[in-house]
Amino acid sequence: MRFAQLVMGPAGCGKSTYCATIQRHAADAKRVINIVNLDPAAEVFDYHPLADIRDLINVEDTMEDAELHYGPNGGLIFCLEFLVKNSDWLKEQLCGGSDEEMEGEPDDDYIIFDMPGQIELYTHLSVGRELVQLLQSWNFQVCNVFLIDSQFMVDGAKFISGTMAALSVMVNIELPHVNILSKMDLLSKGAKKQLDKYLEPDPLALLSEVAAESAWGRKHQKLSEAIGTLIDSFSLVRFVPLDISDEENINEVLLIVDNVIQYGEDFDVKVRDHEDDDDDPDDAEI
Repeated sequence: MRFAQLVMGPAGCGKSTYCATIQRHAADAKRVINIVNLDPAAEVFDYHPLADIRDLINVEDTMEDAELHYGPNGGLIFCLEFLVKNSDWLKEQLCGGSDEEMEGEPDDDYIIFDMPGQIELYTHLSVGRELVQLLQSWNFQVCNVFLIDSQFMVDGAKFISGTMAALSVMVNIELPHVNILSKMDLLSKGAKKQLDKYLEPDPLALLSEVAAESAWGRKHQKLSEAIGTLIDSFSLVRFVPLDISDEENINEVLLIVDNVIQYGEDFDVKVRDHEDDDDDPDDAEI
């Protein structure tokens, strides 16, 4: 079994930083985690990718093409659809191509996919789900990691908006799911205290605050109550804070994701034979 994280989230939420941070942390623990860049508009990132979609297609190709002439958003969507239609290229990068070569690959491959910051790819378009199905057919155990910038989650309205975006991704992609509040290291102490109530939220209480804050909120109070009831009744969305300056916190986040995709559950327990150690001539007293 191979393992994969699909790292999703709005543009600028810290997806590439998350990928590089997890890879470095894993390397310190003697684990190998590779990263695949699937953002055709990426310019600079702090890791060396195992594979890069820009070697297949770049968003600038779609914008400069005389026939296509897409804008940046349409170009990103086209590039992901092009990748899925030309899945042999990705299969070659990840698995070596043929089924025989795939069978020879290590059983504990662990790959993080750095996805584009185009939110509709995950909330209602089918291309994200099609990519997941491809990975699963190549023997990958997959989960979503959905990032939201913690700096924009310090009031009720923005928190509910982020929660609904996360819920839309969960419903559309249909995978085990971990929500992460990124950039915690950039928050002031006051903002961190303010954020505490959103880590274990009471959606109904938050929405009552939203309804009282403005005329719009009071006018649409019933809609707000319906949203709060949905989130509260199913308890589907919870957020895990990520502070990349705190190694213990990084380890906690990785452990949560590992548990979600069941990484390591089928590993053999290493047993040391102490009797053989006693018979080892190198251990004999001189």
